Amino acid sequence: MQSTGCTWYNLFNITNGLFSPVLRPEIGFFRAERLRQVAATPPFLWGQSTIMRSAIIGLTGAGKQTVFEALTCSFEDHSSRTEARIGTIRVPDERVDVLSRMYRPRKTTYAQVEYFLPGAHADKGSQQGTGWSAVRDCDALIHVVRNFSSYGTEPPSPWEDFNQLDQELIIADLIVAEKRLERLTLDQKRGKNIDPEELTLLQACVRSLEAEIPLRRDQQLADAHRLKGFAFLSAKPMLVLLNNEDDDDSLPDLQGLSAGEFCQVIRGKLEHELAQMSTAETQEFLKEFNIPAAATDRVITASYDLLGLISFFTVGDDEVRAWTIGKNTRAVDAAGVIHSDMQKGFIRAEVLSYGDLIDAGSYAAARKQGTVRLEGKTYEVQDGDIVQIRFNV
Repeated sequence: MQSTGCTWYNLFNITNGLFSPVLRPEIGFFRAERLRQVAATPPFLWGQSTIMRSAIIGLTGAGKQTVFEALTCSFEDHSSRTEARIGTIRVPDERVDVLSRMYRPRKTTYAQVEYFLPGAHADKGSQQGTGWSAVRDCDALIHVVRNFSSYGTEPPSPWEDFNQLDQELIIADLIVAEKRLERLTLDQKRGKNIDPEELTLLQACVRSLEAEIPLRRDQQLADAHRLKGFAFLSAKPMLVLLNNEDDDDSLPDLQGLSAGEFCQVIRGKLEHELAQMSTAETQEFLKEFNIPAAATDRVITASYDLLGLISFFTVGDDEVRAWTIGKNTRAVDAAGVIHSDMQKGFIRAEVLSYGDLIDAGSYAAARKQGTVRLEGKTYEVQDGDIVQIRFNV
């Protein structure tokens, strides 16, 4: 069975400072013929994109495809898989449900996340850096680590498996960094002007990588804007999913994980079955196997925390919508997430927190209570803010 979702791409009609979304459906499950188009899309930039993209990686036999299908509810024959896959799913958010019931809009739009599963060929030749090009465009890595026994395989050794693939990421980054350093050094010898900051940062990267330390463990290097264009794999935040046996929900000891790495248990086979059940069956299944929430909800929550993401909302009769931004995003940049013209012509942001709206019972009541406020460009949008942008173009 193969299920497909529907992802919505938004265009906007701008008239007299107002906008209305015009929606165009496309298949939300991508195949290989669209990978070139996807790879050309810039990586997730805080304040400029509303879709988080995570790549699912792991050694052969770790259960990457099982986890991918459990998260995306997209199923196909494992034996014939050679192509990469991308699944787009909506981010569950009870606040969007409440706002939708309150406003009864013609359309309700949830935030979305994308999961990218590299093709089978990416497992081969990755140490030469050839298998990671599409993964570099993702915002975070979901590293699936085998922690279950299977016929004909060695007993699970999660820490060793984690380190083995991490070394591949380090080698792939080292190839990129050294190649760029060689070019900068050559330009310097020829008397050309080079960026001293870039040179210093790349030299620091090479030192770290040669010491077999992933760049995400050096916050200064991982966050350096001058290095963003290199899309270093080992600099990306990492969610480690320990793929356990069906009856094992314990977390093995992975010593040495840093702040850029978050660890979580998933029982891949169980979650794969769960993804194919009805809502009633799902609730019974979760209770029987003592699973606090479906994998989709838990992984999305962990990914948002890892990447420092929040949601704000726009509401109205036409649409209730959730938008994804990074923490500390300014109001003017949040306006740019909705539409670039709003950012260019930004005047003020009318802001009401979700909690204040619920307490007041309606937007009009909240305005009377004085909890609706006007904010300027530098206001940092908070998680759950309901925002209306005043702008002029």
